[in-house]
Amino acid sequence: MQPDPFHDVSRYSRRKLLQWCGATALYGLAGGALSAKSGPVRPIDVPYVPTPQNVVDKMLQMASVKKNDLLYDLGCGDGRLVVTAAQRYGARGVGIDLDPERVEEARQNARRAKVSDRTTFKVADLFETDFSDATVVTLYLLNSVNRKLRPQLWRQLKVGTRIVSHAFDMGDEWPPEKTEVVDGSTIYFWTLKEEHKRAVS
Repeated sequence: MQPDPFHDVSRYSRRKLLQWCGATALYGLAGGALSAKSGPVRPIDVPYVPTPQNVVDKMLQMASVKKNDLLYDLGCGDGRLVVTAAQRYGARGVGIDLDPERVEEARQNARRAKVSDRTTFKVADLFETDFSDATVVTLYLLNSVNRKLRPQLWRQLKVGTRIVSHAFDMGDEWPPEKTEVVDGSTIYFWTLKEEHKRAVS
């Protein structure tokens, strides 16, 4: 059996997410996010709340992840989506996060799961990242961030790219093709179509 680096992480409730949102907002007003290793970075506008592993599993299932896929997780946290995609499906994956500590944790988790050769984790701003080579994009951000990100997804991604979001949708302008509920968490799925490319051309 392959090692599971996420087995001992407790699940987070919606109440916990709201607590994180409030704390993050206050932290941003106080001067932005800090990292002990690298100093100040752009204020983090999405709290770190790990996606429960059963939700991760359903997200990857909804996206029909295969060995030849390249998955980008925007706001990757501890890297569990990227690591699970590599470990279970043999896919390649890239995780993007603003927090250097989370990125280092993701790299450690990839090493424990023995998938470092198929995974990459970067400290970067997702709004300044080129993810045009993705075949699957996963998200656990906020409604406001998803809506801000939507034109970039339409502009960069190829027609047929699958997008899956935990808990937050893309607004009325882009209704999901399907949704699933896992232990109270809603998962949204979209496929990029030619009409989306035309909308931003």
